[in-house]
Amino acid sequence: MSVPRLLRHPWTVFLGRRTARLLLSLGVVLTASFAMIRLVPGDPVRAALGVDASPALVAARRHRLGLDAPFLSQYRHYLDGLVHGDLGTSLVTGTPVAELVRTRLPATLEIAGLAFLVTLAVALPCGLLAAVRTRDGRHPRSELAFTTLTAGLAGIPDFVLATGLTALLAVGLQLLPVAGTAGAGSYVLPVLALSAAPTAVLVRIVRVEALKVLSEDYMRTARGKRLSPVRRHLRHAAPNMATAALTVAGGLLPAMIAGTVLVEKVFAWPGIGSAMAQSVGSQDYPVIQAMVLILGTTVLLAALLVDVLLALLDPRSAIRES
Repeated sequence: MSVPRLLRHPWTVFLGRRTARLLLSLGVVLTASFAMIRLVPGDPVRAALGVDASPALVAARRHRLGLDAPFLSQYRHYLDGLVHGDLGTSLVTGTPVAELVRTRLPATLEIAGLAFLVTLAVALPCGLLAAVRTRDGRHPRSELAFTTLTAGLAGIPDFVLATGLTALLAVGLQLLPVAGTAGAGSYVLPVLALSAAPTAVLVRIVRVEALKVLSEDYMRTARGKRLSPVRRHLRHAAPNMATAALTVAGGLLPAMIAGTVLVEKVFAWPGIGSAMAQSVGSQDYPVIQAMVLILGTTVLLAALLVDVLLALLDPRSAIRES
């Protein structure tokens, strides 16, 4: 295959567009986070040195950190540091931010990844089962209970749910650790808090899509052939609703990752989110910028992977778009 023909291939165009969109979005996140943090009232140097520090000491520290330079000059210096892998140094602790990211990012990815897998593992089969049970208006009480429960869970903020789970399961019943990373049980509450609302949203969407699939002609044909329910639903219904379900799940993933900020704070989880929450109060510019950049990059990469997965499951959609 010649190079020009390879460049015109639908998959090459598809991946090229997605990569260009990723880079553009990353640039927007980088610039917006750098600008917005500096619009927050307050002086990070004064916050780091304390209210009793002399004006001369504050001015000297600001000059050494380059915070008294023009905005564009600070931005160019920041970009130059990123190119060389330098995320800056914490204004509060004096430690390299890259080291903080290296030690805390895995903990955030663990609970966010587990929460996403739990959401898929629960929502897909439960949504299909709910559709099978309530198809054609059957079992209206089951449908009412389903919609009431999922609507209630979807409306609860993750940090409120995290607090409630802690009070019930950790403090009241003492079944799980209250906070920290003391073994496998420590993952249960943070993962539940992160996955409950997205699961409730996704299971409702899966049920709607499954009802559409179950009413298709090929499903009527499968029932006419007296295929077993397991074979009808797993072989014929599930694959045809998977694309829509993954599309919705990909849209829920950014909110799930963003939710780690407050959930980690509730459970004292040593991740990116808790470090970001601590840095906001102290106006630690380098740490906040790095955490926003890391979380934004994680969300964008996850969205890219979901797009590629959807294109693999339904290649015709990628070819049509290209």
